Parts: sequence; C-alpha cells; structure tokens
Amino acid sequence: MQAFFHPGYVAPLRPGHRFPMAKYEATRRALEAAGTALCWAEPEPADTAMLRAAHTPAWVEAVMAARVPAAAERRIGFPVSPAVARRAALSVGGTLAAARAALAAGAALNLAGGSHHAMPDCGAGYCVFNDLAVAAMVLVREGRRVLVLDLDVHQGDGTAVCLAGVAGAFTLSIHCERNFPVRKARSSLDVALPAGTGDAAYLAALEAALEASVEASRPDLVLVQAGVDPHVEDRLGHLSLTDQGLLARDRLVRGALMARGIPFAVTLGGGYDADVLRLGRRHARTLLALAGLPVPPRLAESPGSSSLPQRGVGPAPRPA
Repeated sequence: MQAFFHPGYVAPLRPGHRFPMAKYEATRRALEAAGTALCWAEPEPADTAMLRAAHTPAWVEAVMAARVPAAAERRIGFPVSPAVARRAALSVGGTLAAARAALAAGAALNLAGGSHHAMPDCGAGYCVFNDLAVAAMVLVREGRRVLVLDLDVHQGDGTAVCLAGVAGAFTLSIHCERNFPVRKARSSLDVALPAGTGDAAYLAALEAALEASVEASRPDLVLVQAGVDPHVEDRLGHLSLTDQGLLARDRLVRGALMARGIPFAVTLGGGYDADVLRLGRRHARTLLALAGLPVPPRLAESPGSSSLPQRGVGPAPRPA
C-alpha cells in the first residue's frame, strides 16, 4: 500500500507552540519501527490551479506569497511563513496523490492532511488549505463521486462549506457536539455526539451514519479524515474512546468500505498530546488498522518522553 510523506510536512513554529507539529515525523517513525509493508512516496505540492478548486484566488495568492494578514493568522493559530505555506500545499498534494493511488489500488495513506477547518477564503483551527475539499473538487470535476468521512472530534465545518451544493460530493461528520467550532456548518450529514459518549454508543452511531451516507452518495471514493482526537487521553478527546474503541472504529470503516468495494484514501487528521511519541504511535495504529495491516504490540500506549525535535510541541493545546 502506498503511503505519502514529505519532510516538508514538518514546518518550524516558535518554541512552546501548542500545535504538535512534530507528530508527522513521529508517526512515520512509528510506522517504520513497526516494520510495516508500506510503499513510501513523496508528493508534489499542489499548484495554484489545483488549490483554486476549493479556495478563492485571493486566499491562495496570500498563502503562497506568505503574506497572510495578522488577523487571519490568529484565526489559523500560527503564522504563515514560507515553510508553512509549502507545508499546506504539500499536504493538499499528498491527499490528492493518495486519492489517485486509492482509485488504482483500493486504499492509500497520507501522513498529513485532514485540514477540515479551512474555508474557501481563509484558514482556521490550525488549517491553512482544505486538502479534503480540494481533492474532492478535483475528482468531482473528473466525473467521480466522493464521500468525505470526517472522524475528527471536531466538526469538519470548512469541508462542509467548501463542498456545499457540489453535485457528486457528500460530507459526513461525526463529532462532539459541544466543541470547536462553536458555530457549526451544515454537512450533508452531521452526527453530533455528547461529550463522554464512549465506545459502544459511538460505534453504533458511526455504523448507522456510514451506511446511510454510502447509500445516499454511492461514492467512487471515500476520503477519510482519521483524527485520533476522540481518544480518551487526547487533550481534546471529549468523546472518550478507548484504545480498543478507536481500533474498532478504524476496523469498522475499513470493513464497511472493503465489503462494498469502495476505494478510500486516509488523511491523518487531529491529535493533540504533549508526548509526541505517544501521539505518533496513536496515529500509526489508526493508519495500520485502516490499511488492514497488523498493529504490533510495540505500538501499544505507554508513557515516555519524545526524542524528536520539539518544533511545535508545547503545553496542552486548545481549539483555535
């Protein structure tokens, strides 16, 4: 299975920043240490024309020139430096590359992406460009039907807005109701769950919503936002999923899509933990489960401190 990663997925932020930027490298290291059978590839950054599929020309130009106004940077949660702008374009390129690889081979992974808060004309909540919306728009224009399945603890508001009214695109967001963003958008189907939902109720809701969404959209491809922030130990994990619950979630999604012969591409999504190695293992377990690969014991939850450069890793994060 192809897995897309680029060193540019990690862009420097000021020391102590709340966003765990180093988790992307930590996830790749965890997958490599597990000895998984993945075929690694580096994506190309999305070009201006591709980005304009879901974003306004003015926003694309501002980001790519690293000339984003301070107010817009505050909404994102970090400054848009040239490295951050390149990271955003690479993330979009990685998701589209994974989507095309999935259409060819059945499934693929992008070790970044899931930037579901970015709107057509602005970024938000640590998201600069909306890779899910761009990839969906590109594929819809090629005649594909695309379902975006958002498993993050936060609603995929930006994706819902970017793809609203687009024939051939369907958005499903299953998230914590009382959580960021305060003002929710309207997805094709929203499943807003109360805090502390737990494994059994979450899985029942997901199974029903996924079945209904697949039936309604008849997708040629599913883009999966595989955030691990519903986990009970995540700083923002208000849905209280256990290790076993998160694993069951991922296997449920894979099983449902494989049984129907629907290709799917996985993006990393949200995850917030002060211990970046533990966070990397958590993301790696989700990716392996969705890929149908064994999850070795060495990826089990355990305490520990990170030996990775702590660019972008700091105190407990809060919703932007």
